[in-house]
Amino acid sequence: MKLTSYCRVSVVSAIVIMAVAAPTKAADAPNFILIMSDDQSWVGSSAQIIPDDPRTRSDYFKTPNIERLAQMGMRFTQGYSPAASCCPTRRAIQTGQTPARHEYHNDRDGWTETYRTQLNIPRMLKAADARYATAHFGKWDHRYDEITPEAQGYDESHGYTSNATGGSKNTGGPAAQNDPKRIDTITRDAMNFMDRCQAAERPFYLQISHYAVHLDIFYNQATLDRVKREQAPGKKHAMPEFAAMTSDLDDSVGRILDHLNERNLRKNTYLIFMSDNGGRNTIPNSPETRVHRNAPLRDGKHSFYEGGVRVPFFVLGPGVQPGSVCHVPVTGLDLLPTFADLAGCPGQLPDNIDGGSLRRLLHNEGQGKVERNKPFLIFQEAANRRAISAIRLGDYKLVKTWKSRRLELFDLSRDLSEVDDLSSKNPEKTNELESLLVGFLAEVGAATKGK
Repeated sequence: MKLTSYCRVSVVSAIVIMAVAAPTKAADAPNFILIMSDDQSWVGSSAQIIPDDPRTRSDYFKTPNIERLAQMGMRFTQGYSPAASCCPTRRAIQTGQTPARHEYHNDRDGWTETYRTQLNIPRMLKAADARYATAHFGKWDHRYDEITPEAQGYDESHGYTSNATGGSKNTGGPAAQNDPKRIDTITRDAMNFMDRCQAAERPFYLQISHYAVHLDIFYNQATLDRVKREQAPGKKHAMPEFAAMTSDLDDSVGRILDHLNERNLRKNTYLIFMSDNGGRNTIPNSPETRVHRNAPLRDGKHSFYEGGVRVPFFVLGPGVQPGSVCHVPVTGLDLLPTFADLAGCPGQLPDNIDGGSLRRLLHNEGQGKVERNKPFLIFQEAANRRAISAIRLGDYKLVKTWKSRRLELFDLSRDLSEVDDLSSKNPEKTNELESLLVGFLAEVGAATKGK
């Protein structure tokens, strides 16, 4: 069966089911905000991800507002992006589907046509309650088919923005600018949208997709001056200009948090903060450091080791215990099912949704499990890069490099840095995970031959 027909049938069924009922009052329908940073490492802020492990924060960057966000809600120690690079993650979040079903699918052209009509976050919320207003501000970066946010159901956006520097006239940097990385513009437009929705008594979904801290490096001069004056370089992070760009991003987070408080929106708004993938391994012009910039994680962006896919992941909202910590693995694929659950959508989501609802974790101080259609997480790339796949089931993770036929098995509960390959010591678990991985990729028709 072709992917196109499979998806379209599922989407139509889901929308019909979910449109049967809707909340009767605006206050019954929660608001959702997703703040997504770009290329921000799991350790790219001063919010310590694992409370008793100081390695899990930056030793240089200061982000008091991201720290505040974490204290206001729940931090997930094992948060994952759907992919190790920008575009596939952004598509995956919209649909709740692993990139193996689309970005790295053999029937890529057919999937593109499906993407224009299939279920996604805006369509799901509007089908559940037609009053939902939706907006996407900042980096869209879908590439290839150039589908705009409006074509995907968003009421407002900055249009088809690309994988660029955020409106900068010059490239490269590092350099000081007014409105660096368009942080001020994105934040202002987001707050204006919230105000208009509140005035119209409409629930909303707002995605704030920052260009920061993706290269190139731009920042406010006053921020850089403060960084140089007040912050001492660390062993793994030491570039003042990058620290300044990170601080400007953090200021935006603070403005959004303040706005929610000032407008009395906290009581009915869920806010999620995450990065689209792990941090880069290197930064041009950055001083040499003694510790890898993503440590204690291995590798970085474009890799399916933890440094490429484990990301900062925080949630605050009604029923979320402030200062709570969750150790259950979660992913950006879980956002669509979570929003559907919290918005009270009746019926079942399509079987091709790979994420599951986080509601049980959010409302139970991080305890419980996420029910997904499959008991594992899949990471896949092939169409534009060398073919690599990974699968995580429980504490075990398998990384498969197709060209060399290399298999690596890690126990993440004991080996966060993925230095101890257990594939030869535990061939039974290795074979089990490889079988599950290959079977799933065959089921969805994913490409397994890259460049």
